[in-house]
Formats: sequence, structure tokens, C-alpha cells
Amino acid sequence: MKLLVFQHIECEHPGKLREYLASDGVDWTAVELDEGQPIPALEPFDALWVMGGPMDVWDTDDHPWLIDEKAAIRRWVQELQRPYLGLCLGHQLLADALGGTCGPQSPSEIGVLPIDLTDAGRKDPIFKDMPSTQQALQWHSVQVQTPPPDTTILASSPLCANQAMRVGATAWSMQYHVEVESDTVNTWAAVPAYREALKATLGEQALPDMLQAASANLDDFAANSALLYRNFMQSVR
Repeated sequence: MKLLVFQHIECEHPGKLREYLASDGVDWTAVELDEGQPIPALEPFDALWVMGGPMDVWDTDDHPWLIDEKAAIRRWVQELQRPYLGLCLGHQLLADALGGTCGPQSPSEIGVLPIDLTDAGRKDPIFKDMPSTQQALQWHSVQVQTPPPDTTILASSPLCANQAMRVGATAWSMQYHVEVESDTVNTWAAVPAYREALKATLGEQALPDMLQAASANLDDFAANSALLYRNFMQSVR
């Protein structure tokens, strides 16, 4: 199997999911779009993952490569119809590329917060054997406001109606993060845009509280990420 990964900042890589990829011997290629790396031909790859990042889907003036990325996502999902997994920005890009809309998340959703599977989510193969309510790491100020055509909402939260979705038969995405590792919060808090959003939403002392909450839920994060990974890989096979 060959996996293609779109990254938008060096520190937002597949995180915990890298352990499962290594265990399975999966050949994966990361493209750091923010550093100007070109998108390769899509045909040789079996699955596409699109990670998070500090930019917004509409920031095409500052990040013109977003235009090519959206075109690649559109072709991957609509023409090639191969498995897709998007996280945070990757969730929003899936919606934007396929005719949905994104807009401000007000208030921002930042912290370790619960998400609830919908009835459809509990039946979807991506969430097989996973709990109906999960604690998840959130760090976003944009949300999917209008999903694209042929979308099924799979999870929601009190602040964000679209926490997870499936578009068509083979594209899944989550607004929250499933790739969390022990150093994720500290690493992301070093990114100016993320640090400013954290302080603006939760105050000057937010980081220690978030670190404590993430540490307390790390085992659950890992268990849920392992299940989601296995379920996704079943879709590839």
C-alpha cells in the first residue's frame, strides 16, 4: 500500500498514526505544501491523508498552493474515488473542495472536549467498535458550515455540528485531532497562531490546564486512534 500525506506545517504530521503505519510497513510520502513541495501524480497512491495547519481554507492569496491542493482533493475523491482521511484543516478542505462552505467557529473550540457520534456515525465503518462519546483534542477557529453534497454527518459537539463526516463512499474527515501524542500540545503551543488562539479563548493560564487534560486522556486518545486507523485501513483493502 502507498499512502500520500498533505502537510501544511512541519509539526502537524500524522503523529500517533505514524506508529501504526510503521507497524504495518506502510510506504508513505509526506508533501510539505507550505514549503513549496509539489503535489505528485496521484495515481500511484492508494490513500490520501490531509493534515491540519494554521492557515484557513480561504487564505489563497497568502498560500496560493491551496488552490492546487483543493483541486487534487477534488480529483482524488470525485474522479479516482479512493480513500481519504482529513483532520482539522483537512476536514475543512474536503468540504471546501467539494462544494461546501466553511466559516468562523464562534467561539473557538479549543481544549479537550467531548464529541458525540450521530446515529449514522455509530453505524459507519470508520467508527466501528468506538465509543459513542469520546474526549477529543480540539484547536480550531473555523468550522464546516455547509457540508458538500452527498455528505453524512457522523459526529457533532455542542459548539460544532459537523465534527466528522463522510462524503460519498470513501472520504472521511474529522474536525478534531485523532493523532495526538504526549508532546502534541506543547509542540503546537509553540506555533504563534495556535498560542494566540489558545490564550484568546481560554486565558493566559490555558496551556497548563490543556496539558493536564491531554495527559489525563492520552490512553483514550491512543485507543481511539488505533481503532480509527484499523477501520480506515479496512476501507483501503
